[in-house]
Amino acid sequence: MNKAKASSEKSVSASSRTISLLSQLEKINLDPVLGESDSARHVTSKILHLVQSQEKTRKEMTSKGSTGIEIILSTLENTRDPQTIVNILNILIEIVSIGGGRRASVLVTKGGTQILLQLLLSASKDSPPNEELMVLLHTLLAKIGPKDRKIGVKARINGVLNISLNLVKHNLQNHRLVLPCLQVLRVYSTNSVNAVSLGKNGVVELMFKIIGPFSKRNTSLMKVALDTLAALLKSKTNARRAVDRGYVQALLTIYVDWHRHDSRHRYMLIRKGVLQCIKSITNIKLGRKAFIDANGMKILYNTSQECLAVRTLDPLVNTSSLIMRKCFPKNRLPLPTIKSTFHFQLPVIPASGPVAQLYNLPPDVDDVVDESDDNDDAETESEIETEIDDDKDQHFKNDDIETDINKLKPRQELGRSIEELKMYEQFFPELSENFQEWDLVSKEPKPFVPDANLSGPIVVPTASEEHSAVANPSTKGVALKECSPLLTEECNRRPVFLELPKKDSAKGGSLHQQNDQRNMLPSSQCLSQEIVKGLDRISLQNSAKNDQYSGTGCVIEKENKAGITTLASSKPCEHVSPCGGSLFEGSSVQLGKLCCTGVDSEEEEDSRSSSSGEHAALQVSDVSPVHDCDLYLEMVKNTKSIPEYSEVAYPDYFGHIPPPFKEPILERRYGVQRTKICQDIERLIHQNDIIDKVVYDLDNSSFSVPEEADVLKFNSKFESGNLRKVIQIRKNEYDLILNSDINSNHYHQWFYFEVSGMKTGIGYRFNIINCEKSNSQFNYGMQPLMYSVQEALRCRPCWTRVGTDICYYKNHFSRSSIAAGGQKGKSYYTITFTVTFQHKEDVCYFAYHYPYTYSTLKMHLRKLESMHNPQQIYFRHDVLCKTLAGNSCPLVTITAMPESNYYEHIYQFRNRPYIFLSARVHPGETNASWVMKGTLEYLMSNSPNAQSLRESYIFKIIPMLNPDGVINGNHRCSLSGEDLNRQWQNPNPDLHPTIYHAKGLLQYLAAIKRLPLVYCDYHGHSRKKNVFMYGCSIKETMWHTSVNAASCDLMEDPAYRALPKILSHTAPAFCMGSCSFVVEKSKESTARVVVWREIGVQRSYTMESTLCGCDQGKYKGLQIGTRELEEMGAKFCVGLLRLKRMSSPLEYNLPSNLLDIENELIESSCKVTRNCWCVVTS
Repeated sequence: MNKAKASSEKSVSASSRTISLLSQLEKINLDPVLGESDSARHVTSKILHLVQSQEKTRKEMTSKGSTGIEIILSTLENTRDPQTIVNILNILIEIVSIGGGRRASVLVTKGGTQILLQLLLSASKDSPPNEELMVLLHTLLAKIGPKDRKIGVKARINGVLNISLNLVKHNLQNHRLVLPCLQVLRVYSTNSVNAVSLGKNGVVELMFKIIGPFSKRNTSLMKVALDTLAALLKSKTNARRAVDRGYVQALLTIYVDWHRHDSRHRYMLIRKGVLQCIKSITNIKLGRKAFIDANGMKILYNTSQECLAVRTLDPLVNTSSLIMRKCFPKNRLPLPTIKSTFHFQLPVIPASGPVAQLYNLPPDVDDVVDESDDNDDAETESEIETEIDDDKDQHFKNDDIETDINKLKPRQELGRSIEELKMYEQFFPELSENFQEWDLVSKEPKPFVPDANLSGPIVVPTASEEHSAVANPSTKGVALKECSPLLTEECNRRPVFLELPKKDSAKGGSLHQQNDQRNMLPSSQCLSQEIVKGLDRISLQNSAKNDQYSGTGCVIEKENKAGITTLASSKPCEHVSPCGGSLFEGSSVQLGKLCCTGVDSEEEEDSRSSSSGEHAALQVSDVSPVHDCDLYLEMVKNTKSIPEYSEVAYPDYFGHIPPPFKEPILERRYGVQRTKICQDIERLIHQNDIIDKVVYDLDNSSFSVPEEADVLKFNSKFESGNLRKVIQIRKNEYDLILNSDINSNHYHQWFYFEVSGMKTGIGYRFNIINCEKSNSQFNYGMQPLMYSVQEALRCRPCWTRVGTDICYYKNHFSRSSIAAGGQKGKSYYTITFTVTFQHKEDVCYFAYHYPYTYSTLKMHLRKLESMHNPQQIYFRHDVLCKTLAGNSCPLVTITAMPESNYYEHIYQFRNRPYIFLSARVHPGETNASWVMKGTLEYLMSNSPNAQSLRESYIFKIIPMLNPDGVINGNHRCSLSGEDLNRQWQNPNPDLHPTIYHAKGLLQYLAAIKRLPLVYCDYHGHSRKKNVFMYGCSIKETMWHTSVNAASCDLMEDPAYRALPKILSHTAPAFCMGSCSFVVEKSKESTARVVVWREIGVQRSYTMESTLCGCDQGKYKGLQIGTRELEEMGAKFCVGLLRLKRMSSPLEYNLPSNLLDIENELIESSCKVTRNCWCVVTS
């Protein structure tokens, strides 16, 4: 206790002593007398003693409100006594030496830099200069300099730049003086003007007198000299001077010498300093050339390989890797042109924009002259990468936020006359239908009895964390690895044609024999290795006039007993059984089920207990469409592609079911990116090891697939396929080049291609080398998708996440800025992944995300139309318009039939609010279609909540706004070569027909005073996780700018936040924290902003679904799949019901807990049974 008290008294005493001494010093400053220089010297000496001995004194001097620093600096500025100056400099050094940069910042804000520079200038006039004073001055300047952004300008204005330089020149052997002088020169050199000025006075040459080969002496001086040189060489003028004097070779020699002698790695900082100098000098083209000429690539490659074994040397390896990547000679892509392989002649050529630029490009724009002297340091990639969402909406670039209040305020502008908009009246027959000829006696759901030609429907694939290994006893169960023998006869049939046979009696006779033989084959036949050996692609090459199947029309028949609409063939097909025939020409095989239905028994029981007897009424999507292989082929025949595809990809034909296992976000192995980059660099160093053989080429019409057994075969000539060229680099490594969007020369990200001819037990590396985005979720755990035909034949038809050693990085291929349309970033990026195949001679497909083709959409819409109950559901499938290629853009209307044809029921039917949904404006965002699929199937289901939803709203849905882009494998554009989601302000009816007419529908609704309650455009996001929404808010936009929202007298209804908030509580994948309601200038032509601003829909959204996975909620750490995406679509519908309950509680006649029960059922009961791995397709 006494000790504590004594310590406290001592502290108070020291504090009072400091205050007393500072007061004395202040008095001396105010009343200076010549004889009092001794007093100032005495007082500063005592203060120095206190500062050196007590941290409390140092804190007190720089604490808020203290005047200690001002008094000290004032004394320093006014005194002429050398000892007082030395005392004060020592005091300041002690203060800033401990306590981090905050104390140095305090000294800067008090004007310390200017005072010290003036003192340096006056001290330099002494002859000879006071060494002690110079050392202290430079030491202090070196400490506070980094905290003063303007120190370079201040030094130049005060004329002190050359003082430090001259001190170094004349005192090279005086290391005590040279060291702080070099530190100050390093600080000065952060200013480019200063660096050039110092360079002209010989500072670069001076640095090379200090640095040299390995030596254990003066290593501190060597380190500081290297840091100073690296800062100086960031100036292009100094870098050129260094190249001219041959210093690149000298630096490489010094680096190798230190690398060889520093066997214990004690001088890593010096070695890194040399590399930093090389990195600075290679920022210019001349430096890169000198580096290559000096064999720098091989030197750094060899030294970095020797450092790999020691983890602490990673900074050296990473810096070496960066230098080598930067100096790797830039090449153009090995293509005749970066324009798309395919061309579509537009009906109108725009006067301006990217398409006009493309048409006016000179012929040689693809030739890449080596990079300008751009500094690439900003793109340094460290191995310990942390995920930084460059799209994070909480931190917008202020210059992109709309600040004009007049532009932000929504204003209804139809833009077209009422007479012109009347053309859209035909798409709203529900507003005039009187239902007098309809039989609407009962609104009770009719039992669903499927057509004999259809397999049982799939229940909506919604997500669930756990799955049971026991199948629902109410469905025909199947074991995990074997198909049900009861369904073999019906479900094993497949189309007989992969090459569609010509119509002749001989062929028909052989098919009957094949069918007889097929029925005799054991089920194990489908597992034979001989299956894949005979595997051929499904082909549609034969013309329709020679193909009897293509001539079979389909008519809609009504089954009175079932009360539903079913699809039937108008005449029998000789070559195709209801579910198809043999898969392979010349061989008959049996296939297991490709679909399954039902609910896990355990979960059904759980749901039954949780729903308190309402379980039977809450089955979701009991009319969900199943995948129909034959119907898919029928849809494909009417799909028009620019390349005139004649083949069908197996995944699209067989269909996809979600795998029964979770797919976690991949944990990236340490150093994988560095390893891949080193392997790329080896191409330049060991050129003889590179095969460089083209194995697939769309640009060469006469190209034939290589026949070698050890070479993979590639193909992408099918709907939504995208692969332009493949080059074999090493035995098991291939470079892949994607095709540009049609009528464009960029937008490379979406890929979908086929690989065959593989062997097992071998890791094949695939490099997609012409990606354009600067970052990707492939760096943060996302994997590409693969579909194995062998697995599909084994009753496991699914896309699965595959690949190891995945990373995304900048490569050495480049394009000219002219060819890039003036875009920033002329370099391409590589997606690389390694795959080891499970089956020999398999046929596998790889995709950026789960494919969903235009023909798949048509098939699903046809199945929905044929399977719904017309007495319960009002369903219309119209053609909104024709696309540029002549494909139909579908428009779907869904609502509930009126209870009867009485006036009050018809009135309620016609006056339901509209919900307007759209999707797939960007072809590469296939996840949007899977979410839309979940929405459509939920809306068409027989659950009470779905019925209530239909009774509450009329849904107008455009499920695919860009059919041409989807069909032709584009990533972002339509055939016009433009991003359709940037055309909503002024769509051209000739170039953007789907957008023009979609906007026309909304304008028509606005004209008749029937604005949609909600507009939502479904999208996918490539660089963020989770599902989230973008909306529009004036106030939230203004909050992100310097404009005060309160001063604008804004009154804004916050209802735009209601739906996202609801979804954040009901949908596991949805993240409210990622939502944004800010309006940006760059998005002013998007659907979301135009529908909000011009049409006047307050709840106008873009719903973005991740391509990767989730980092929050129930699915945290998992990659997203079709099950979760479809669940999101269903949960969106549940959210609309909750929105209805919030806005119209009196109209809502369901029990209050019914929505919660429905939400639970979507997550548990209503899903594809995961343990039924054998799946049936109709």
